[in-house]
Amino acid sequence: MRTRRISTATTIAVLFSSVVLIGGAADPAAADSSKVIAAASVGDVVVDGVHKRVFISDPAGGKVVVADYSGTVIAKITSLPGVTGLELSADSGTLYAAVLGSDAIVTIDTAALAVSARYATGDGTDPKFPALAGGKLWFGYGSAGQGHIGSLDLSGPEPVVALEQDANGTWYAAPMLASTPKAPNVLAAGIQTQSPTDLAVYDVASGAAVRTASTSTNGGNMHDLALSPDGTQLVVASGAPYVHQAYSTTDLAPTIAYPSDAYPNAVDIAPDGTVAAGIDGWYEPDVYIYKQGSTTKPVRTYDFPNTGNSSGSDTLDPSGLAWAPDTSRLFAVTVNSQGVRSLRVLTDPVKYRTTVTVSAPSKATRAKKLTVTGKVKSDGAFPSGAVATVTRTDIESPKGKALAAVKLKSDGTFSFSDTPPAGGTVTYKVSYAGDATHSAASGSDKVAVSRSATSLTLNRNKAIYAYGTDVSFTAHLGKTYKNRTVELWVDPFGTDKPKKLVKTGKVNSKGNLSTTVDMTRDTTVTAVFKGDGRSASKTVTSVAYAKVKVSTSVAKQYRTAKIGSQSYAYFHKKTNPVFATTMSYYKGRKFRLSLELYYQGKWYDAGSQYFKLGTAGKTNVTLTGTHETGYRMRIRASYVNNSSGDNVNTTTHGAWKYFIFTK
Repeated sequence: MRTRRISTATTIAVLFSSVVLIGGAADPAAADSSKVIAAASVGDVVVDGVHKRVFISDPAGGKVVVADYSGTVIAKITSLPGVTGLELSADSGTLYAAVLGSDAIVTIDTAALAVSARYATGDGTDPKFPALAGGKLWFGYGSAGQGHIGSLDLSGPEPVVALEQDANGTWYAAPMLASTPKAPNVLAAGIQTQSPTDLAVYDVASGAAVRTASTSTNGGNMHDLALSPDGTQLVVASGAPYVHQAYSTTDLAPTIAYPSDAYPNAVDIAPDGTVAAGIDGWYEPDVYIYKQGSTTKPVRTYDFPNTGNSSGSDTLDPSGLAWAPDTSRLFAVTVNSQGVRSLRVLTDPVKYRTTVTVSAPSKATRAKKLTVTGKVKSDGAFPSGAVATVTRTDIESPKGKALAAVKLKSDGTFSFSDTPPAGGTVTYKVSYAGDATHSAASGSDKVAVSRSATSLTLNRNKAIYAYGTDVSFTAHLGKTYKNRTVELWVDPFGTDKPKKLVKTGKVNSKGNLSTTVDMTRDTTVTAVFKGDGRSASKTVTSVAYAKVKVSTSVAKQYRTAKIGSQSYAYFHKKTNPVFATTMSYYKGRKFRLSLELYYQGKWYDAGSQYFKLGTAGKTNVTLTGTHETGYRMRIRASYVNNSSGDNVNTTTHGAWKYFIFTK
């Protein structure tokens, strides 16, 4: 309970002046996917098709990150300082990792995802790039100006490490190596980031690395290289020129070039020869897919989105591409402007991208025929007799109803007719399942199909009730096709009480559904009919208003007596009356005390003031000052919507309390 004071000194002064009235009225494709990975850098990416796992080396983080085919990280193999190049055994049972910081080749069990062995390569060797060829594991090693090729032979009873296997000289740095299972005796090498780029090819059939070709290319700043499955072609990703150049492994003469764009930085070749060419590009497609030997137009391109805070898109990490062996997926590691890396799973990479457009009328009449047209589009020709499936979704078939398949014309266009049995929003979805050279795709369009108007009413709108009155709100639903269910929602004013579904049910035989509301606040009641196949949905609202409970009592009078028919409290002029106001509590609520004075047969406003309501719903106010005798006065407490600090109730005036001062 709170106690406040006001003075009558100013109330008499304003008796015959301008009066300010304070108050107010109540107003009443499996799709491409992406997952963030915790990697500070990327050295290499390889894919295990047997266990369906992706291995990503993180040299800066000293670990190998393991993800599943969805891109979700499932393990991290740590304590591998500087781990860079990775190579997978033919049976996918062992992953070889070159661990620069430990001067070792480390093997990882791909089933257990744990280190199974370590093979020292010698102090200061700094191995980086392993490759399996000729029955051995070859690796590039060495620091700047001291690059070499070494080998690890695990075929005998003891592992054998051999260094300086390139008899033709020393590389500027540890060379990156590439090999391919179908050409087991071919080993290719090149230097990362060197300009111009040096390349070499070796025959390792004898167990030694015999150089068969070498060249210094017209490109520079090489980041990645890969051998074609038959070992006849070496494809290089160098910062310049802006193509992925292929070289014959016979003499390293340039052959074909796969067009890409500025700053090539990654390449991987699938077992079927499909080339994935990646670039470091903010504003261009990032990955280009080519059939082996075909350079006229890529089968597909991928343009990564922007997940950072720069104007350009996420970029591909150098050496950040790797094929699934069955070519069902291409994995790409990207980094945004904030250094966050993601593993992107690109699906159907060897298939031409397919799109489906569907065009239906914007409006239609229920039970009348309409025509839908569209086109299945792709760069490659569709097989003869290709068809697309059609599904119609509406209020009576929310999970979709299959319609007759539609045959594609030679240019991919199609057309079909349908008679929608239900009204409302009707969606026609056309899907092409894909084939050996085309990805699956679908498209849809919506039609607003007419329905009969529905009659739905709700009573009690704008009605005002005493605080706490139980009020029955009744919704009345007119004629409908099938659905006779109505929802009733109640939303009391005030942010602390959310809108709530209080009743859902079928209306009775008279079409009515009711709910009772305890009217302690202004309340919006909403009736919702969701419609059916022939009757339109409809929503109606009713806003009813609740008064507050308010009363004022008077204390410290010396007697109570009537003047005429009205009872007055009598006070000596030296006594300060106390007025106790009780009101329904709401956080932050205030009440207004209004004072009036009787003069020459009329009541005049003598001022008003707002007071904070105590948390118990009660506040005492003491009237102080010099009290003039002989004047009849009255006072009342009011809740004024909005002006009293909230708007959850309608304006409510308490009863007048009459008093007079005497000597």
